[in-house]
Amino acid sequence: MADKPAIAATTHSDATPDGAQPRAKTGAVKMDDIARMAGVSKSTVSRALSGSPLVNEETRARIQVLVDSHSYRVDTRAQGLRKGRTHTIAVVIPLLHEHDQPISDPFFLELLGHIADAVADHGYDLLLSKIGPGRASGMADLVDTGRVDGLIAIGQSTAHLGLERLADRNLPLVVWGAQLPEQHYVTVGSDNKAGAERAVAHLIAQGRRRIVFLGQRTVPEMRLRHDGYVAALAAAGIEPDPALDVPTRFASAAALTAMRSLICGGATFDAVFACSDVIAISAIRALQDQGLRVPEDVAVVGYDDVQMAAFYNPALTTVRQDTATGGRLLVDLLFAQIAGRPTRSVMLPTELVVRASSGVVSGTTTPGPR
Repeated sequence: MADKPAIAATTHSDATPDGAQPRAKTGAVKMDDIARMAGVSKSTVSRALSGSPLVNEETRARIQVLVDSHSYRVDTRAQGLRKGRTHTIAVVIPLLHEHDQPISDPFFLELLGHIADAVADHGYDLLLSKIGPGRASGMADLVDTGRVDGLIAIGQSTAHLGLERLADRNLPLVVWGAQLPEQHYVTVGSDNKAGAERAVAHLIAQGRRRIVFLGQRTVPEMRLRHDGYVAALAAAGIEPDPALDVPTRFASAAALTAMRSLICGGATFDAVFACSDVIAISAIRALQDQGLRVPEDVAVVGYDDVQMAAFYNPALTTVRQDTATGGRLLVDLLFAQIAGRPTRSVMLPTELVVRASSGVVSGTTTPGPR
């Protein structure tokens, strides 16, 4: 009896269910092989695997048995190239305003994790890129490589005009950030002004009157948080003191230096509203290093509610952003654009999570407007 022809290492049986023999080969089984064994055309196999109603159930079942028994896998890369798709989404963190803020910032990592999970659910890969100072064309350069089907930007930094130009090219694009007047791109983000206003009003309700703003107003989201800070002071009849408006970058070391300079400069204050939890934690360390007690001498409120906020000592009062919902929405809206459907921006509510750093009973939350 003649020897049977060699088959691919991924094949589980020498004969096909209908008795046909695969051709001699050493590579993986291809769609041509499945078609030959099933006695149908390659296009019929393709339609069957894509669920096309043009293929009857008997043929579909026969093809599926062959596919399963030979461990055939669709070449999604080649399929994507034929359709003009890369099956890759770029997630970009534009930090044109920052020289030393790492993408290991806890807020970035938490939001990125939710985005990655949602992208994977769509069967796509994720390409991560940080665009730092001096790379104003970085996002456009990435798109022009043709390596991605769409782009999610975490934050606007100072790249608003660049994002506008990308949106005008009809590129699938969704941005985590602030809603700006007449913007051309779609954003998902929290209500920054309302969140900050609620945080500062909370400090005022605790009897604090000399409240520091610690953040960087060159970034749209932080500018809105500053607007909320000013609005809360105005509502309480408190005149903002320029000496308490302290610019600082988002890196821990920069925030620590800014806070130490304020303390050593002799400024009088009894509370700090920080534009992020990383900045708030650095502020607490600077205060403690100078022998000041938190919250007895100075109350502190942050923004983001990253995981470490609840476990710091003292536990940090902060404004919670819903990164789980935000990450899913960023991806859902992007894939809607890829499919050619219209999308619009979404603003998510915030919650004030009250803990020990502001001097009241910890663990309570105050929801923002819905």
